[in-house]
Amino acid sequence: QVQLVESGGGSVQAGGSLRLSCTLSGYTYSNICLGWFRQAPGKEREGVASIGTDGSITYADSVKDRFTISKDNSKNTLDLQMNSLKPEDTAMYYCAAGGSWILTPFRLQANQYTYWGQGTQVTVSS
Repeated sequence: QVQLVESGGGSVQAGGSLRLSCTLSGYTYSNICLGWFRQAPGKEREGVASIGTDGSITYADSVKDRFTISKDNSKNTLDLQMNSLKPEDTAMYYCAAGGSWILTPFRLQANQYTYWGQGTQVTVSS
């Protein structure tokens, strides 16, 4: 059974940093597309960053140059380093896994992903 477990959320002041981590089990780790998504109250879930099986990375414009996605195949983990955080980054953050066939233009679309973690809250105060 595929499981994704996020950790690392918390509260931070604007300009600060947080690092989220997701541990994946029950799947062929090297053959899946992985992504980070977030959802603020009253808003739709939005893609933040994704990394494909070939290592190609996609970022949402709102987080480019501030967030960095990375994966460690030996540890089956997916990380999201978040720097220069802003109040508008406040949301529940989820990691997700989907098939290797997800094309690059669609890697930030939530409906492309099959498996989801339970989420970790990130709160940024001004």
